[in-house]
Amino acid sequence: MIETTIEPTASKPGKSILPGGTRSPVTSLPVAVLIGLDTMQGLPAARILAAHGIPVIGIAQDSTQAQARTNVCKEIVYAPTNDERLIPSLLALGSRLEQKSVLFPCQDTNVLLVSRHRDQLEKYFHILLPDPDVVEMLMDKVSFYTYAQDNGLPLSRTFFVKDKLELEQVALQLTYPCVMKPRDSAARKWENETILKAFKIDDAESLISTYHHYQKYTDCFIVQEWIEGDDSDLYSCNCYFGANSQPLATFVARKIRQWPPETGASSLGEEVRNDIVLEQTLRLFRNVNYRGLGYVEMKRDKRKDQYFIVEPNIGRPTGRCSIAEAGGVELMYTAYCDALGLPLPENRVQTYQGVKWIHLRKDIQSSIAYWRRGELTFADWWRSMRGKKAYAVASWRDPWPFIYDWLQTFRSVLSPKKRNKRMVKRPPGQGTDPTHHAKT
Repeated sequence: MIETTIEPTASKPGKSILPGGTRSPVTSLPVAVLIGLDTMQGLPAARILAAHGIPVIGIAQDSTQAQARTNVCKEIVYAPTNDERLIPSLLALGSRLEQKSVLFPCQDTNVLLVSRHRDQLEKYFHILLPDPDVVEMLMDKVSFYTYAQDNGLPLSRTFFVKDKLELEQVALQLTYPCVMKPRDSAARKWENETILKAFKIDDAESLISTYHHYQKYTDCFIVQEWIEGDDSDLYSCNCYFGANSQPLATFVARKIRQWPPETGASSLGEEVRNDIVLEQTLRLFRNVNYRGLGYVEMKRDKRKDQYFIVEPNIGRPTGRCSIAEAGGVELMYTAYCDALGLPLPENRVQTYQGVKWIHLRKDIQSSIAYWRRGELTFADWWRSMRGKKAYAVASWRDPWPFIYDWLQTFRSVLSPKKRNKRMVKRPPGQGTDPTHHAKT
């Protein structure tokens, strides 16, 4: 049996210890268990649920992560979250809870593990996922893009590259620039090599050199033609589907800036209305009889005025789920209530208030990069910062994650090993530009 570490209240605020063998007291609402509290997805989800009076137990792998410093959880369990050792830890936790709890995996690896072991876990947890074959298809890039091509979903030209011969054939067919990414960018061997999730590549020579440099870290690359557009042409729809694939809550937003630019993670986004993105999201998930939290990202090609699917995320909250809450759509609470058969909240319809979402540290980095490139003036930046905002990390009521996030950033800058790994370089043969491509 896997031993888990539970931090006592005396050592860190917001955490409680239960003596071995004792059972937790019955609460008015069943517990929400979040796997991957120590991630950008886990922290906002925990804060949202706790704000509704729901007792939250977070499972974190790394106690040094800033997100694990939150004070909103009634208990934090430290245990492996990205491999099979997670399952006995969940079973041990579930066995000592008085009520069947609602399980929220917050990382792709968690989603797959929960799905593959749902028969064991359903004794103790309500699991909000579609059928196992749907989970596997949507989470594997090759399977999903194949499904999308076969079913007429809007994709940029997409190729799968498994060997050198396929690479040479694809290199001749592509229109450049293109995007190259591994089948599984969350795989441990890939993450140990680079923080990058995708590469933007300018020509065939660079495509081939990048493939040779990284081929040992994945069994297949996905190569897609670049969708021409700005960061603000990237749209997303967060949603929750109940039984019979019924959409119970949806929320559409778009990015304003990313860090790093072009292919990075969102640093500033805003609520918008985009019926095309909403309709394509509903079409995708309804067609596979979907259940659970979902997310689809699409990009508008400004040359063709067409929208293309970038990728879906399934079965988990996203880092930007708090923008929906700030915009009046109780996405996470809807999922919790639906799992338990409780009355659904009234606030499930988007009213387009124009709220924004910001990761302050990353947006400072992004803004400086755009300014250096001559693509952002102070007036533009000031206008973009106005309005009601939801924050990725910052919180007056829960300040320690924000403080530790900045402390960890300073430590990374001072550490040569970490600085070298996080240095974002162009693919082999394209020089060095630290804002050219990065995490997606």
